[in-house]
Amino acid sequence: MSVLITKSDGTTEPFEVSKLLGSLKRSGADEATAERISRDIEKEVRPAMTTSEIYAHAFAHLSCERHGPAARYSLKRALLDFGPSGFPFEAFVAELYRSEGYHASIDQIIKGGCVEHEVDVVAVKGDETIYVEAKFHNSPAFKADLKVVLYVQARIEDIVAAGHPGAKGLVVTNTKFTDMAKRYAECRQLALLSWDYPQGATLHERIDRAGLYPITALTTLSKREKTALLSDKIVLCNTLHDHADVLDRMGIIGKKAEAVFQEVGALCSPARAI
Repeated sequence: MSVLITKSDGTTEPFEVSKLLGSLKRSGADEATAERISRDIEKEVRPAMTTSEIYAHAFAHLSCERHGPAARYSLKRALLDFGPSGFPFEAFVAELYRSEGYHASIDQIIKGGCVEHEVDVVAVKGDETIYVEAKFHNSPAFKADLKVVLYVQARIEDIVAAGHPGAKGLVVTNTKFTDMAKRYAECRQLALLSWDYPQGATLHERIDRAGLYPITALTTLSKREKTALLSDKIVLCNTLHDHADVLDRMGIIGKKAEAVFQEVGALCSPARAI
């Protein structure tokens, strides 16, 4: 009989070891390691156990094996750890578009037909211009809802009215969208991007393909150290080599620094098949 576990939104679903196995493999764990951890976690699962608890158990097992896969496995939590300001998430989204060949700018004021609009990210490539609204949440229970997509669609229509006929809108969130939000966006051809949407090009998959990971994913840094780096607007783990002075100032030197850079090298390896 299947064990019912509790999701972040409070609903329940049967525990499926195959889902856990798949997520461990996608993080870079080899077949034998992923299967061994999955079997161990399957024995630990109990009724009403939360997905967060299962994640914590799996992460603890994986971090004992290798830092790189453990950091990749923690990606969803790493995005939630960006902090309350939302700025690191906007900067991260801009970097993601730059990695895909766009010129991206953050916090831009765009003139509309009626009013000016502060746009989180503007991504341009050739004749394509995407105006991005970045909705950051620090809890997986929060979802971007219909009000958000209605608001963004209205802004895009006003920007188009000001003489930007090729403008495209996009709402990106680090969590999920409600079903109603997805229905409306599909109807109005407004693009959405979230942790698990759209299928085949989710935020998770695009980050993984780009090998672009936030410093909050690193397991060799403490929460205090990550917060300090974010305060210095250092968002990506693969840029730490360019900020050795900041690490020195924080006291991250010697063997500690070596461990951090080793994890960065393991985490930011070439993209893996998903």
